[in-house]
Amino acid sequence: MIKVAIDGPSGAGKSTVSKAVAKELGYIYVDTGAMYRAAALGCICGEIDISTNPDAAAEMVSYMNIDIKYGEDGTQLIYLDKENVTDFIRTPEVSIGASDISKIPAVRLKLVDIQRKLGEKSNVIMDGRDIGTYVFPDADVKIFLTASPEERARRRHKELLEKGQNVTFEEVLEDMRYRDKNDSTRAFAPLVPAEDSIMLETDGICFEDTVKKVLEIINERLEKNAL
Repeated sequence: MIKVAIDGPSGAGKSTVSKAVAKELGYIYVDTGAMYRAAALGCICGEIDISTNPDAAAEMVSYMNIDIKYGEDGTQLIYLDKENVTDFIRTPEVSIGASDISKIPAVRLKLVDIQRKLGEKSNVIMDGRDIGTYVFPDADVKIFLTASPEERARRRHKELLEKGQNVTFEEVLEDMRYRDKNDSTRAFAPLVPAEDSIMLETDGICFEDTVKKVLEIINERLEKNAL
């Protein structure tokens, strides 16, 4: 099975780009960040402060049933204890909770096990923060997708406004910087480019051109691997 790892910081466009690329190639798409968001949502609903009580959060996650399913149009749906929570995991509160919960080793170990099993079933494009370095260090293609914090915040702010959420650009930018620091400094599986990943900065590059570039990188690397 072919594994494509697309890593990068929050708001870099990993999910939308990966989804489009997977559809073009006929691969399964897995948004691993959605899993951490679901875990964070469960803890928030359970009134657990993840940042101050990581042990309680880890225990609660150990009992959670987090699953990924796909709609008729191929859209990824995230389920928490058999409930579709896809529409409830993109708020700023859940974003911060996801960053906090991702630092807890026991949580990462549980979710990484789910992710690896998904990668064994079919050709997959998986995006996250440690896919190429930890989840699939043997991935056939590794891409590190990034952009400046301001550019990423602008994109995320636009996305949230379109979904009817009342947030300011400054709030989104602050959240972005918080997650960047959390993700890159955590002790276990931090956000860093894999040594053999291909860097792709997307400031000033439109979505369509980014998808085209990622497809070119994947095809070129797979052709090279086949030689």
